[in-house]
Amino acid sequence: MAAPRGMNRFYLVLAGVALVGLALLAYLVARPATVSIPANVAIQPGDTAGFHGYVKGAPNAPVEIVEFADYQCPFCQTFATLQMPTIDERLIQTGRLRWVYRDFPLAQHPFSRLAAHSAACADDQGKFWPQHQRIYEGQQDWAEGSDAGDAFRNYAKATGLDLGRYDQCMKSHQFAGRIQASLDEGQRLGVSSTPTLLVGGRLYRGRFDSDAISRLVDSLAPRPRT
Repeated sequence: MAAPRGMNRFYLVLAGVALVGLALLAYLVARPATVSIPANVAIQPGDTAGFHGYVKGAPNAPVEIVEFADYQCPFCQTFATLQMPTIDERLIQTGRLRWVYRDFPLAQHPFSRLAAHSAACADDQGKFWPQHQRIYEGQQDWAEGSDAGDAFRNYAKATGLDLGRYDQCMKSHQFAGRIQASLDEGQRLGVSSTPTLLVGGRLYRGRFDSDAISRLVDSLAPRPRT
């Protein structure tokens, strides 16, 4: 006896729901777990051994500027995306300036440590600066969301990172101590807001533009007269 047409439709719908459920389950299993980076962790000697920040520029550049910054800070984002390209072209690539980036995650920014750790994991694969730039450029997309980790992982993929290594690095909190050590060092120096620049033992706070940085470098290392 043939099954009623309504029953056939019911079983087809039920099968469809089951397939959707299986697909969703597969996605949740394959998707990396949400990661958070702990604060105030115990700093081990290996966390800071041989590490003095993320450096861009010639070792023998006459001027060094250390930037303490937070990836979720709007002023830091503006500086990184609008001013740093000019500073890089005019001062860093010409050998006049060495730039050092240090993490200073502010407590009011929930994703700042996660962003810093994502960049540190990219550094572990030799691609800190591309990931660093993508995180800042995408700040408006992830800063107000509920899980910035997905955005950072997408940036890691676009940067060309080995995602298996990246996921393990993030899950293990491999660089949580390094980030905490950078924050602690900044606080010892008197840093309390971002961005803050350390130049020759002096702190400069507030908003900066490329022209101001050029004038500062000129005052510390005047161009030779021709």
